[in-house]
Amino acid sequence: MNSVDTRETELSVGVYKSRGVSLVRGEGALLWDDQGKQYIDCTAGIGVANIGHANPVLVNAIAEQAKRLITCAGIFPNDVRAECMEKLVEISPAGLERVFLCNSGAESIEGALKFVRQTTGRNKVVSANRGFHGRTMGALSATPSKKYQDPFSPLVPGFSYVPYNQVEALKKAVDENTAAVLLELVQGEGGVYAAEQSYIDAAVEICKANGAMLIIDEIQTGFCRTGKMFACEHYGVEPDVLCLAKGIAGGVPMGAILVNGKIESSVGAHGSTFGGNPLACAAFLATIGVMEREQLAERAAELGDRFVRKLLKDKPPQVRAVRHVGLMIGIELKVRSTPYLQKLQDQGVLALPAGTTVLRLLPPLVISEAQMDEVLDRLLTILESETESAPA
Repeated sequence: MNSVDTRETELSVGVYKSRGVSLVRGEGALLWDDQGKQYIDCTAGIGVANIGHANPVLVNAIAEQAKRLITCAGIFPNDVRAECMEKLVEISPAGLERVFLCNSGAESIEGALKFVRQTTGRNKVVSANRGFHGRTMGALSATPSKKYQDPFSPLVPGFSYVPYNQVEALKKAVDENTAAVLLELVQGEGGVYAAEQSYIDAAVEICKANGAMLIIDEIQTGFCRTGKMFACEHYGVEPDVLCLAKGIAGGVPMGAILVNGKIESSVGAHGSTFGGNPLACAAFLATIGVMEREQLAERAAELGDRFVRKLLKDKPPQVRAVRHVGLMIGIELKVRSTPYLQKLQDQGVLALPAGTTVLRLLPPLVISEAQMDEVLDRLLTILESETESAPA
């Protein structure tokens, strides 16, 4: 254990299990630890650094805005915030016309739950098994996992859960007392499972028939990750509420809720001290500019397809399945993924779990073909060496 790791371990409340690497610098899709070792990053801060680490456009925008104004409460309109909101509405699915800015994905879920309850006068919310929406009390109540929920009960009442991609179960769960259905279009933490088109179409109709709102959680899938600016574009869905965060501002903490004209709110119903601060808004505008100029959505689609095609060409026997949408890649193994994550890290590749058996790759969208090939080569080397050493 190095000195940085030791200091953090001693001072931290202990909610994170250290991976044993202290990261101190990044550039593009590369990271360096405090010992000077280089890594290809396939975590991107858990899907945050979509435009890469230390992107000079973002760095300059943050520096310039910091010279002008860093914080500005929402009671005072601000030029950069207004431009940020205009851009969000411009790039988002049709019908979303108003914005609330916050600081994280969990905050965007919390605000969305308040908005739909206030609008409908109802308190029931239906979400899907294997979903993940955050760790604050409302978001946690929508996240059906005993591991996450049990230590903190009682949770917020009114939540129920249904199997993902099962229309009949959703029909039975939604009624005249349901405020909203909350869904991810691709379940990232749950194992990189994509929704079926028929399921999302049915969810829209079920919500309409019962006067419920449809909340789409694009915290991980948004901002070019899936090969579109938003995963909603793959499905042609226009949600009542869209929750965003992670890649929105290139690594600067930021979240957003976009709503359509059905959603009602009132002065004082919600708020945020830091939400929509000019620094984060400037970071958002710079980040979106990079995404649009460098066509990162198209790049994510091409690189993701290329990687998976090459992996499946000679699929190792330990691989049960490969699921991906753009550069959101889940490699399901027949064994636990943790040992392979460590072996990859030892070989200079940082990756993530998604459940107990899935290796998840969420690289910066600026990663090069050569770097993705290197990730694949190192992964195959590890898997093949395990096959050779396994008993007959």
